Amino acid sequence: AASGLTPSSSAAIGLLSAGAAVAGARSRTARRAVEVKKKGVRVVEGKEIPWNIFSPKEPYVGKVVPNVKHPQTLTQPTGDANWETTHVTFDHGGKVPYLEGQSIGIIAPGPDKKGETPARIRLYSIASSAVGDDETSKTVSLCVKRVVDVEGQYANREVGEDKPDKAGTVFPDKKVYRGVCSNHICDFSLGDDVLITGPTGAEMLLPEDQGSNIIMLATGTGIAPMRSYMRLLFNDKAGANADGTRKFKGLAWLFMGVPFSKSLLYDDEHSEYKAKYPDQFRFDYAVSREQKNAAGQKMYIQTKMAEYTEDLWQLMQKPNTHIFMCGLKGMESGMEECFSPIAQKNGLDWKEFAKGMKKEGRYHVEVY
Repeated sequence: AASGLTPSSSAAIGLLSAGAAVAGARSRTARRAVEVKKKGVRVVEGKEIPWNIFSPKEPYVGKVVPNVKHPQTLTQPTGDANWETTHVTFDHGGKVPYLEGQSIGIIAPGPDKKGETPARIRLYSIASSAVGDDETSKTVSLCVKRVVDVEGQYANREVGEDKPDKAGTVFPDKKVYRGVCSNHICDFSLGDDVLITGPTGAEMLLPEDQGSNIIMLATGTGIAPMRSYMRLLFNDKAGANADGTRKFKGLAWLFMGVPFSKSLLYDDEHSEYKAKYPDQFRFDYAVSREQKNAAGQKMYIQTKMAEYTEDLWQLMQKPNTHIFMCGLKGMESGMEECFSPIAQKNGLDWKEFAKGMKKEGRYHVEVY
């Protein structure tokens, strides 16, 4: 009585609770049934997307095929051991569908750092749009930097053991560590088999709204998802209307950071998009070991963005503006450094503002 419930109302509530429990169990079973039925699919914001169709235990065996757009080595020697970045394309026969912004896993023969054979899967952001560079929906391309560390903390080749890689780089008189998966990919030849898992990832998916503005920040091979977006937005038939105009109506603005101008990636494509769509595409490069700003500071992405703080801040105030960030871990702190002063000037805290954008699904980050 103290609870305000009569015995009959208590019994009714007990029955309701039991009924709810049964209904909950039924709905959980139904959900599981749907999941079983929909293997290889995940629902993200009400939309089904391809997801882990192939696993490390049962990978897809693809083939290395010629790339219609780029040579395998994209960069030129800079004097650094790890100067090379490659663009490699695999035929997946239409069995590994994916969306722009997703990743696939690659299994190298190994052994890896922990001595595992085959090596554990390594995830790579996809650098081609969903239809692939050849627009057949049967290929996928990756942008991969060859990891080579000379006389560093780890070595998997002792002095005298290093052999020339496909690009001819070799350090016979040094202790060398070569990244197991990156070297496996960069040394691929046409016709080689490649073990593929995935696709996976929902953090970097493009917004549905064709009028969205997209600010893209990429360091090095972090350009991969950005390239996949730009191929769709500005190149592929899949991104065009029947009359040939582009479906995308917003602004795409790319900021890319590399150490040397010889390390720039896909510059020919960026220049082409800029020439064709000057009102819809902008790009700015930050070449840290060659450029300095007016204050004599090295030119990192945040240094380059600081030249356009006002424009970018205004763009971010629009509810259909998205930020996509991919690359090195320090990028988020670079954003804070760049935009804290203007946020403060407008009575806001940058960290809170960025949190708000994240909550609204407009701030997408993939760093490593």
